[in-house]
Amino acid sequence: MIRWSEPAEHVGLAILDRPERRNALNAELCDDLRGHLEANHQLRAIVIAGEGSAFCAGADIVRRTADHSGLAHGGEDSFRPAFELLCEEIQHHPAPVIAAVHGPAIGAGTQLAVACDYRVAGPGAVFGVPGSKLGVVLSPKNVTRLVQLVGPTNASDLLVTSRYVDRDEANRLGLVTRGVDDTRTDALAFASQIAALAPITVQGHKRAVNLVKAAGALGEAALAEIGEWERRAFLSEDLQEGLAAFAEKRPPNFTGN
Repeated sequence: MIRWSEPAEHVGLAILDRPERRNALNAELCDDLRGHLEANHQLRAIVIAGEGSAFCAGADIVRRTADHSGLAHGGEDSFRPAFELLCEEIQHHPAPVIAAVHGPAIGAGTQLAVACDYRVAGPGAVFGVPGSKLGVVLSPKNVTRLVQLVGPTNASDLLVTSRYVDRDEANRLGLVTRGVDDTRTDALAFASQIAALAPITVQGHKRAVNLVKAAGALGEAALAEIGEWERRAFLSEDLQEGLAAFAEKRPPNFTGN
């Protein structure tokens, strides 16, 4: 599900290769990508791209709804912990990681892009987190990453309304690092520019920025409170209704339970 290559010196390219599902993420794909990243800490820059019409359509909701032992039926969910570990690996990988967003990056697709150091976006890029339409609360770390990137007001707007934004608006919000015409080619060129720089300096600056962001991060009590909201949402009847409505292509009927 991940096509891995090293198309330029010191540069890795990971392609999400589920075009028939618009590169929707599941636990196996997250683990596969994380494995490639963990095995290549010697690289100096990495690009994550998607095959087909989308960068990443989010979590594989159809699969999660069909799994009668899983989330949509009140059971355990293997995707969330795998996705959290992937985002942590991206954030703390020694090399800068670039998301090459050429089409929709929705839900977990936006969160995946936000976890990267840079987001290179093509003309058809679209971002959005439809959690409010499904009954999902993002994890504390994913909320924190989005707030740090676009600010609390813009993050609240995106999370509460679940609206989608195109590349131009995403650029104004600070969600996009740079707009390009040929997404993958330009992202790889950007990665090669980084790879030609002093590795210790690049890695040191990435680590320094992460430490500065962490210094302003939420305390344990706040993390625990957001985590409780996340838990309540994932145990709610509304989440099961939201997932079922998505799979059945109908408006959800939320009750607040």
